[in-house]
Amino acid sequence: MANPLQTGGMVVGIIGNIISLCLFFSPLPTFIKICKKKSVEEYKPYPYLATLLNCMLWVFYGTPLVSPNSLLVLSINIIGVGFEATYLIIYFMYGNNKQRLKALLILMVELMFVTVVVALVLTLIHTYSKRTLIVGILCVIFGTCMYASPLLVMKMVVATKSVEFMPLTLSLASFFNGICWTIYALLDFDLFVLIPNGLGTIFAVAQLILYACYYKSTPKGDEDISRQVQLTAITTSTD
Repeated sequence: MANPLQTGGMVVGIIGNIISLCLFFSPLPTFIKICKKKSVEEYKPYPYLATLLNCMLWVFYGTPLVSPNSLLVLSINIIGVGFEATYLIIYFMYGNNKQRLKALLILMVELMFVTVVVALVLTLIHTYSKRTLIVGILCVIFGTCMYASPLLVMKMVVATKSVEFMPLTLSLASFFNGICWTIYALLDFDLFVLIPNGLGTIFAVAQLILYACYYKSTPKGDEDISRQVQLTAITTSTD
């Protein structure tokens, strides 16, 4: 007879995979615009590079060599690697030389880092528990950094009293994604999945609260002006 906790974890994990898939699709409109204009303009590659690194580490974590019985974690992050790689390929196609070089250098560092982690863990660590611990800690660190990235947008919302550049659908998807994977981690007793997704849920709740506070004060003017304000703020904060 199947363990109810395992069955519940499987169901919640599948739902989490579906919601995560929606999150991976969320940048698609941006890249459709990039393809139409044949220019990345002032868009930054950092969110996609950060997500790619996070997904690569979770893929390694979910393999049978590190954490057996983590098929759902493995499957969705393999898909995530594919999505982020596609977005970066488009970025390289339509970015200028300076943009390409900056993104390429970061990408090379990420690939070297993951290669070194995989090589050291597989050659020096010979038990599942220690491998899970080491790779899990790295996933928590980089997963938390990825989930914390909306803090920049939240700061902009407060400064401009506008939610133009914080889409409600993305905040809701982040919230439900965090909830699903937090429940999955609790049912599966996986602390390394629990910590970043628990924090991600908290950040998503904060975004939804901000959205409720500043929705009415959001200017309803020209979308291009709003977009320019967003790009200027991001450029000032990240360059």
